[in-house]
Amino acid sequence: MDMSTGQRRSALSYIPGYKNNAVLQLIICSLTAYIALGLCWGVTLIVYAGDKSVFNEHFAGNLALGNLADFKNHFWTIFTYGFFQVPNSFMELLSSMLWLYCFGSVVQMLVGHRQIIPLYIYCLFVGGAAYMAAQLLPGNAGHVMPMFFGARAGLMGMAVAAVTLTPDYRFYLTETFSIPLMLVAGVFTILMILGSGLNLPILFMLLAGGLMGYAYVRLLRSGYRPGAWMYSMAGKIDNAFVPANEKVEWKKNNNRRRTAGMYEAKHGITQSRIDEILDKINQKGYNSLSKEEKEALLRAGKDS
Repeated sequence: MDMSTGQRRSALSYIPGYKNNAVLQLIICSLTAYIALGLCWGVTLIVYAGDKSVFNEHFAGNLALGNLADFKNHFWTIFTYGFFQVPNSFMELLSSMLWLYCFGSVVQMLVGHRQIIPLYIYCLFVGGAAYMAAQLLPGNAGHVMPMFFGARAGLMGMAVAAVTLTPDYRFYLTETFSIPLMLVAGVFTILMILGSGLNLPILFMLLAGGLMGYAYVRLLRSGYRPGAWMYSMAGKIDNAFVPANEKVEWKKNNNRRRTAGMYEAKHGITQSRIDEILDKINQKGYNSLSKEEKEALLRAGKDS
């Protein structure tokens, strides 16, 4: 994921739209993680003559959520489980990335790309915590599979965030035919529930992820920036490896960008103007916006 605020560019940053498209960054990150884990899976099967226990113990067991009793020895899995998939589950990965693009693009369009990665990570973390806590339920109610991978909590949080931001939004497939966001989110939720097998820990995970998505949007509307610290930390880490001469130039460019952002916020992007644009999107779709309206929405998203 590219959360850097420095001047240097990675190879991925040359992909059109990559730098300001956090949804694309998450998709590429997930695909890379899937390929890497798949290679580890293939190598261990070859080296150990098809013995899957080696892969499960040394790789999957250190990345996936497992039993609550083992969590203290693998506490980092609450951060990693959502970015990986079982190597032979490409269709599940593809489905997850399509849902992420569907809901994430709506959220990104309305609040800016800098909110996507923090929102996603928060939802995965809270969902994972709920999954582990649900194992305290008595009897078979808290039963879980040995290893759990997948971004379901993050996807649910993104879907709820999109609906919370703009419940009347519609996906316009043609000029006259559109599908309500609420309908798409409803179908997605039903599929997630059916896919859980009605397992309570997974249902708790979905619920917690959705609530986190709702809470994140409410915090944004109240003027808070829950994800600002992530970009600040990433910027400091990146800046620590920047040569002194590049730091001076970066600070100059950063000051210019900050000044420009202040000017734009004061001259032409009022909250009432943004509300008008959002109402137009809800009624006629994003493609109905004029060039000026799209630029205003883009600038507002960058400022957020």
